[in-house]
Amino acid sequence: MDEAAAVRRAAREAVDDVDPDSFRDDIDAFVTDGSPVPGVLTLLAAAAADADPAAHTERAAAVQLIYDGLRLTRRLADDPPWTGAANAGTPDERDSTREQADIDILAADVLVARGFSLMADTEAATDAVGVVQSFGRTQTKRQAANDPPVDRELEADVLELALVAGATAGGATPRDPGTLARELVTDADAGLPTTEALFDPAASERIAAVTGGAGRPLNRND
Repeated sequence: MDEAAAVRRAAREAVDDVDPDSFRDDIDAFVTDGSPVPGVLTLLAAAAADADPAAHTERAAAVQLIYDGLRLTRRLADDPPWTGAANAGTPDERDSTREQADIDILAADVLVARGFSLMADTEAATDAVGVVQSFGRTQTKRQAANDPPVDRELEADVLELALVAGATAGGATPRDPGTLARELVTDADAGLPTTEALFDPAASERIAAVTGGAGRPLNRND
């Protein structure tokens, strides 16, 4: 199973009815351009908890869409396209910049909303709400700071959500998923490990231990 491809396919299906087509294409391009690690980790946690990951791609897509929506929101907050350089250029250029900003804001809302819709009837629904609430608090603090630090709280919170969503898919109760989530967050620009790093034997063992399930970690040959 190609977990990354499965996550992206499920994410695309979740927004397949979005109109117009050009707007849906913008959403799809943004998701495709980002890291699929949140969704992949969800599937790996499900497998480690003895669930069939192929049966839980919607959960993985839910985590992925929530992350991508909040990631886009953070980007807009960090570099508001309606201020500063966005006010430079010709009137037509300024209008184009602001129009794209409006599209991005709407795209972020759609991504998070679709993620919540997929997650609504799962055991991780409350955790998903917590991720959004934590994100709001973090962004409020960052906006109030003169020199805000690089934000990696979102990545840590989303990876924790991925572990919870995956583990509960197999009926398991995750054990301290927050600690592993923060260990997986990197200092790289993306703030996330590579997909390949999740299949490292040590990482696989940690995922299996956190899920508390009886399943075995997946490897690239599964």
